[in-house]
Amino acid sequence: MSELRFTLNGKPVCVTVEDNARLLDVLRDTLGLTGTKEGCGVGECGACTVIVDGDAVNSCLMPAMRVSGKSVTTVEGLAHDGRLDRLQQAVLDHHALQCGFCTPGFLMSAKALLDKNPHPTREEIITAISGNLCRCTGYEQIVEAILDASEREA
Repeated sequence: MSELRFTLNGKPVCVTVEDNARLLDVLRDTLGLTGTKEGCGVGECGACTVIVDGDAVNSCLMPAMRVSGKSVTTVEGLAHDGRLDRLQQAVLDHHALQCGFCTPGFLMSAKALLDKNPHPTREEIITAISGNLCRCTGYEQIVEAILDASEREA
């Protein structure tokens, strides 16, 4: 067991974790943030995507101890003061979700992109979400929502 300190959704966190714990398990089981989903457990589907120091990562593949001293953002960290992030609102406006299981991962991949590149091209969006799989909607509404969010005021 080790003590893990990092910033989670803008707030300092200190938890004791198994040395071999995955970030996904710490977020869901230890900290109760169940927005991050486990789809495949092998980094293929993107449902577990979170942002670590600005980069979208598969939390199912990341040892929790690797986030020591870093900043982690989960889907729960997108909304502020009860107001949805522009990306979340655009997803709703474009009906870019169906069952919703993959949505947190798509949101986090898109957020990482928009934070680095506020006005991406369609091709850059497609590349940024290429690690996220959806079995329900198809991707056109998701791409349109991200394009729309890029045009909205932050």
